[in-house]
Amino acid sequence: MHVLYLHQYFAPLDGSGSTRSYEMARRMVKAGHRVTMITSSAFFPEHYNFTKPTTNLEIEGIKLKVINVPYSNQLSYTQRIKAFIIFAVKALIETGKVKYVDLIFATSTPLTIALPGIFGKYYHKKPMVFEVRDLWPELPIAIGALRNPLLKSMAKWLERTAYKHSSHIVALSPGMKDGIVKSGFPAGKVIIIPNSCDDLFRVPESEGKLFLDCQSYLKNGYVVSYTGTMGLVNGIHYLVDIATHMLKIDSSVRFLIVGKGKQQELVRAMADKLGILGKNIWILPSVAKKDIPKILSASTIATSFVINVPALWHNSANKIFDAFAAGKPVMINHEGWQADILRKTGAGIVVPPDNSQEAARILYDFLTDSDRLQKAKLAACNLAENDFNRDKLFDKLLKILIEVVQSKR
Repeated sequence: MHVLYLHQYFAPLDGSGSTRSYEMARRMVKAGHRVTMITSSAFFPEHYNFTKPTTNLEIEGIKLKVINVPYSNQLSYTQRIKAFIIFAVKALIETGKVKYVDLIFATSTPLTIALPGIFGKYYHKKPMVFEVRDLWPELPIAIGALRNPLLKSMAKWLERTAYKHSSHIVALSPGMKDGIVKSGFPAGKVIIIPNSCDDLFRVPESEGKLFLDCQSYLKNGYVVSYTGTMGLVNGIHYLVDIATHMLKIDSSVRFLIVGKGKQQELVRAMADKLGILGKNIWILPSVAKKDIPKILSASTIATSFVINVPALWHNSANKIFDAFAAGKPVMINHEGWQADILRKTGAGIVVPPDNSQEAARILYDFLTDSDRLQKAKLAACNLAENDFNRDKLFDKLLKILIEVVQSKR
C-alpha cells in the first residue's frame, strides 16, 4: 500500500526532535510499503539548507516533501499558530499532488494537520487514520496558551471534525484514549500505541565513558540527566531547585541538562543566581537524536518533568522510553499512567511536583541504594524489550492501517 504520512514535525536521526514518525515510516518501507511524508523543515539540522518552498528528499526509502516552514519552541503562541496555518495550507496543496494513495495517516500535534488530512481523504477518496500525540485543544487551554473564546471554539470544532473523518484513531496513552472517547468517538476504533524504545540506545558502556572523559566535571559521581526541550510545560526550573537542595546533601551528585527552548536562558540564569551553575549543574546545547545514547549511557538516572497541570499527565514522553531503551531508570514529577508504570515495575521514581527538598531526598536515597538501582536498570531493560519494543508496537500500527485499507476496498 501507499501511505501518505502527514506530520509537521518529522525529524531524522541527525535532527533534534522526536523520531517516532521516522521510525514508523522506515519500518513501513522495510515491510514493503510505499511512504510519502509531507513535513516541514522545523526539525531538520541546518546542513540540509532548505532554500526552495518545497524540497524532495529520500531517507531510508521514505519519500519526503519538506515544506520550508521554520519553527522553534522560542516562538510566541501567535507565531506558532501562524506557522501551523501556513504549513497546513501548503501541506494541503502538496497532498493534492501525490498520486495513487491508499491511506492518509495524519499525526498531530498540531491539530491543524487534520486540515490536509481531511482534504486528502476526499481528494484521493481514501480513508484517514488520525494519530493523537497530545489532547488538543484540552492541553493548550489547560496551560493558558489558548484563551481567546473564538479560537477555543474553532479548535474544539477542528478536534471533533478530525475525529469524525477518521476511520481509526491512534492514541499515545490511556488518558488520550479516554479524552478521544469522551468526545463521542467509538472506543473500539481507538488503539493505544505509546512512544517506544529503539535499539539505537543500546550502546556499549565505553560510549558513556568517552562522553564522561570529554565532560570531566561529571566524572566520579552520580549523573542525573535531562535531555530535551526546555519549554514552559517542561518546568525544568524544578530540576534546578532539586540540584540546589542536593548540593547540601551530596556534592557528588551531578546534574546535566542538554537541550534548548524558550525557558533555556531563564533556567541558566536561575542556576547561576543560586550559585550552582558549574558547581553541580551544567547546561549544554541541544544535540542530534543519534548523540543522545552516549549521554544516557553516561547517566545514572534520566529525568522527565512537566509543570503541575493534570492535563499533562496523559503525555507520552520520548525521554522516558529513550531511557528505558538505554537501560536507565527514570525520575518524573507527575502522576498518570507513566507514574503507575514506574511504581509497578520499580523502573524509576516519582517525586512530588511541589516539594523540591523532598524530591532531592527521594532521589538521593534512590541513587545510594545500589540494590534498588540495579533492579531499576533491569526493570527498564525489561520494559524496553517487551512492553515498549518499537518493532512490536509498529506491528500493531501496521495491522490497523492494513485493516482500514482492506475494509474500504
